Amino acid sequence: MAKESIFGRISTLVKANINSLLDSAEDPQKMLDQLVRDYTNNIADAESAIAETIGNLRLLERDHEEDVRAAQEWGNKALAASRKADELRGAGSTADADKFDSLAKIALQRQISEERDARAAEPQIAAQTEIVDKLKNGLNGMKDKLEQLKNKRSELLARAKVAEAQNKVQDAVKQINVLDPTSELGRFEDKIRRQEALAQGKAEIAASTLDAQFESLEDLGELTEVEARLAELKAGGSPKPQAAIESE
Repeated sequence: MAKESIFGRISTLVKANINSLLDSAEDPQKMLDQLVRDYTNNIADAESAIAETIGNLRLLERDHEEDVRAAQEWGNKALAASRKADELRGAGSTADADKFDSLAKIALQRQISEERDARAAEPQIAAQTEIVDKLKNGLNGMKDKLEQLKNKRSELLARAKVAEAQNKVQDAVKQINVLDPTSELGRFEDKIRRQEALAQGKAEIAASTLDAQFESLEDLGELTEVEARLAELKAGGSPKPQAAIESE
């Protein structure tokens, strides 16, 4: 029960701390550092609880040793009283011999009582010893997990920094992606295309105006020829074709 109580409480604390950190979505380094601190504190709590359990076991063991030693002492006293009774009885002092036999019986009763207490404590000592061994192993396992957590923290922080750098690179690449119309370069290119189209439109307008001017010159030449032929008709001649006029 002690083992389950100690590690059950610590496991609950660890899970609560982890869930709290994950829910708060803090900076990865701060979160992992706090997790290491919490786990370290939990190990300290476990060490304190296990030390108390070990202390109780040592008290039981000392009490058992005292019971065993007391039983031996009472046994020695019973033996001494019995021998004294035999010595007195052999000397003819029956009354004194009976007195020492009574003392021997009392010593034997005390010996039996101490032996009973010692035997009663042995199963409890064995159970507590087994629990303490498991607690020590569990504590060593927690310390190993802490080292693994520290190593994992270093690995995760390194991965987080790499991922952050990769995201920055990808964002930078996206901004200069010539195929992406939403990038800064794409918007700049679109602006240039619009300016080029505007220039082309102005050129076409200028060209159409020049063509109109040449057409007006051609119309003026045609009117001049008409006037010349009309004058020739009035003079009594027949109008000459344009080719003949040009040959003259």
